[in-house]
Amino acid sequence: MKKGKLHSICISPERGQLKEEVEKARVIAGFGIENDGHGGDWGRQVTCLNWASVVKVNREKKMDIKPGQFAENLLIEDIDLSRVGVGGKLKIGMDTVLEVTQVGKEDHPSVVTRTFGVTLLPYEGLFCQVLKGGDIKKGDLVEVLN
Repeated sequence: MKKGKLHSICISPERGQLKEEVEKARVIAGFGIENDGHGGDWGRQVTCLNWASVVKVNREKKMDIKPGQFAENLLIEDIDLSRVGVGGKLKIGMDTVLEVTQVGKEDHPSVVTRTFGVTLLPYEGLFCQVLKGGDIKKGDLVEVLN
C-alpha cells in the first residue's frame, strides 16, 4: 500500500474554469466535492493530479502554475498516480474513498491550454467518482487501496 499526502484541494463554481485553492472541503458520496462545478452523477466527479508533475512543468517551462490552475481538484504528493489505474481506489483522510473511473481525457482547447499553453489532465489526470464521502483537508494522508 503506497502512501502520500494531499498537497491541495481546489474548487470552482462551474466547469471550464481554473480552480481556487481551499484549505478543506466536504466530499459527498456519489457527487464530488461540495461547491465544485464538476460534482454530479457521472464518472468525473473529482480530478487528481500528481504535484510532482506540476513542479516539473513549472521548472521546464519556467512558469509558476499554482494549485488549481490545471483545473484539478486534488494535487497529491509522493504517490506515482500513473500506477493507479481504472478501478484503483484512493483513501483520503479518515473516511473519503475515490475510485478511478478514467485516466486522462480528450484534449481540447481548454481554459488551461488557452491560458498557459500547457495542460496535464488530458494526459495524466485521474478522474474519479466518490465511493465514500467525508471531510478532507490540506496535508491529509492519501493511501492507494488496491
